[in-house]
Amino acid sequence: MKLTGAQILCESLIKEGVEVMFGFPGGAVLPFYDVLPDYPQLRHLLVRHEQGAAHAADGYARASGRVGVCVATSGPGGTNLVTGIAGAYLDSSPVVAITGQVARPFIGKDAFQEVDITGITLPITKHNYLVMRAEDMAAVVNEAFHIASTGRPGPILIDIPRDVFIEEAEFRYPDKVNLRGYKPTIQGHPAQVKKAAKLINEAKRPLIIAGRGVIISGACPQLKELAEKGQIPVVTTLLGIGSFPQSHVLSLGMLGMHGMAHANMAVNAADLIVAIGMRFDDRATAKVSGFAPHAQIIHIDIDPAEIGKNVRADVPIVGDVKNVLEALNEQVSPQNRVDWISQIEEWQREHPSTAIRETESLLPQYVVRQIHEITRGNAIVVTGVGQNQMWAAHYFQYERPNTLISCGGLGPMGFELPAALGAKVACPEETVWCIAGDGGFQMTIQELATVVQEDLALKIAIINNRFLGMVRQWQQLFYRRRYVATPLAGPDFVKVAEAYGIAAVKVTDRLQVIPAIERAMEHQGPFLIDFVVEPEENVYPMVPPGAALAEILEQPREEVSAR
Repeated sequence: MKLTGAQILCESLIKEGVEVMFGFPGGAVLPFYDVLPDYPQLRHLLVRHEQGAAHAADGYARASGRVGVCVATSGPGGTNLVTGIAGAYLDSSPVVAITGQVARPFIGKDAFQEVDITGITLPITKHNYLVMRAEDMAAVVNEAFHIASTGRPGPILIDIPRDVFIEEAEFRYPDKVNLRGYKPTIQGHPAQVKKAAKLINEAKRPLIIAGRGVIISGACPQLKELAEKGQIPVVTTLLGIGSFPQSHVLSLGMLGMHGMAHANMAVNAADLIVAIGMRFDDRATAKVSGFAPHAQIIHIDIDPAEIGKNVRADVPIVGDVKNVLEALNEQVSPQNRVDWISQIEEWQREHPSTAIRETESLLPQYVVRQIHEITRGNAIVVTGVGQNQMWAAHYFQYERPNTLISCGGLGPMGFELPAALGAKVACPEETVWCIAGDGGFQMTIQELATVVQEDLALKIAIINNRFLGMVRQWQQLFYRRRYVATPLAGPDFVKVAEAYGIAAVKVTDRLQVIPAIERAMEHQGPFLIDFVVEPEENVYPMVPPGAALAEILEQPREEVSAR
């Protein structure tokens, strides 16, 4: 049966189980949009900016575990996707980006809205394609979804010239994918697993660092089994939050630049680090030469390129985390590490990293904690980057995987709102809270229109401190309080929300916090709360730039009172 390239694309997406796309049309991709009405199985959400499409597809992928799909036209459409594609790449998120391209005779001739988007995205995609024949379309889509979702997941870009959408070809969808050069290692080497088990059994002060790879692999039960069997405390990276229940007695929270003081102290004192599905990012390790100075290191990851890239590994194990942990758990013997756990508990008492200081002003930490209390932790939280991200990581307690969605590696402001709408589309029965800073929120504020048009009951909390908060914090601590380009004028967010047709309220006092959150939860549609908080509140703990994890700046003790 002969179909056009556009029809073959639609048929192929359906074969891959795609139900939702986030996109914005334009001339080069119009033939694809022209056939969409013939495929009601494919729901298209019109974003207001292509960056929003990429972030929404990313949020959808992280919340659902399925491949997220975004669509853009040639030229500026494709370049506007780049930030979202880069974020998905660094955070191992399975996204397929489909772009239109100028017709084949015009490629390379600087035609209107022509850019080399495959060249631009080469360093930030797992793989990309320029489809030059309609007859290749089905095989390309088949390969793209396979590569995006297997091994270490990541974004794929498919660039399609306008005339290829129109060209006809026979539609035959491949039965299977067989890529000679792409064979991810799934099973850990038995000898390496045996070495790792021996080190774990002999260690006196072992510590697990769990990253996003645990969540991607679906290895949370295996992680819990290892921790409990070996009585090994667990710290997580930012993107590993949710891989291990934070209410668990062995959970120490997050490590790193803004990690828990006791977690960083445990890393510093450990004699064995079991790093699982994490890449030793600089925000997790701080100064590499000072990282875990007394520890041997076991590093488990599916991507061999990450092994030894930043931190040496005494026992490297390449393989799927779930498979490796299953094999490892068979060889780890039950342990009793009372002295080690007692020492960490003593550090926790001495360094209360999540205490909230007493003050009459409205603190962002209190806002996030009340969102947790009122939702009872039963929500998906999507953040931007900066102070709001760290407060959301510290003061909401996460018990399940994929309940904190945040762009960690790239750290783009503006991720939160489109990613939250993507998460809500993926999980319509879940409560989704977008926790944003007033700076980042203004970068993609136009996606409020998408929220309304798609009738998404998204809850939005703006942590409004009238600054670019994290940059201001650095200026305060390390640049003599020279607040250059960080004081931030903004709109009346309540009026903006209402102009879009969204119910909203402004909160300026602690006594208003709980009623506002309860009102948002009771409201059937989208709801925005503008929390006007203490302007110069800082995120603590903090490891200064160039310092080791053990060199922690903490909130001044006289300001702290747990509540």
